[in-house]
Amino acid sequence: LFSGRIWGSSPERGDVVVFRLPKDDSTDYIKRVIGLPGDRIQMIEGVLHINGQPIKRERIDDFMETEEGSRTQRVKRWRETLPNGVSYTTLDLVDNGFYDNTPVYQVPEGHYFMMGDNRDNSTDSRVLSQVGYVPLENIVGRAQIIFFSIMEGEHAWMIWRWPWSVRWGRLFTIVR
Repeated sequence: LFSGRIWGSSPERGDVVVFRLPKDDSTDYIKRVIGLPGDRIQMIEGVLHINGQPIKRERIDDFMETEEGSRTQRVKRWRETLPNGVSYTTLDLVDNGFYDNTPVYQVPEGHYFMMGDNRDNSTDSRVLSQVGYVPLENIVGRAQIIFFSIMEGEHAWMIWRWPWSVRWGRLFTIVR
């Protein structure tokens, strides 16, 4: 239908954006903008650092998540606040997870560093071989509304399962 960015403004730190995967531009991803061109991004003991400074992180609570097969696990929820004041909730599934301690990522000019809010279960810019740094021209626009959402492992084409698989509470909610 169309290609390129829909709106002309540059992404800001904390925006949730839709972008085309740099290594496969037929695949769209939705992640939060964490690093801007020229930034240094690093995770140290599960805490996000931007340009050498830890961001503000407060523990909210724990909740029990039910996985496929009815297994439950405790998930820690945190409130992160970026240097520009944008706050959002992140999930921490495991202490000392694989991406809780990373090298320093130097964001190239014209590129952005994206991270998912479900930090231990997100393929994002920390995975250089799959997502890596996202060029500005791959960013389609800001995600603003959740139109449709189903449980993990379900398929949208199985409409007969919708009464059980649609996450009704998420439909038409604002992306924060």
